[in-house]
Amino acid sequence: MISLTPKARRQVAALTADYMRKQRPEAIVNMRAALVGARNMIERHPNDGKPFPSVYDELAQPGRSWIKSGRYWVAFSTIQPPVIVGFFYETADIPNRA
Repeated sequence: MISLTPKARRQVAALTADYMRKQRPEAIVNMRAALVGARNMIERHPNDGKPFPSVYDELAQPGRSWIKSGRYWVAFSTIQPPVIVGFFYETADIPNRA
């Protein structure tokens, strides 16, 4: 299973807390499904990532790829074994949070 860095774990925890505050349990279920989907995609096709999410070309860096899973962008290292290094809602201000 693909692991998460401490920073990625904090991002998932912050999203979960935000959804709990807003009383949106379905959002938590969907977010967790997206995380599982991302892990599966990375395990099966680690070379299919993009160099940066959407239009944020300034986030491209060696050793990092991005995939879209559900409504989330997931950053992962391309070293072996890969590790999830970032988890963002699609409308987040990703450049200022990455």
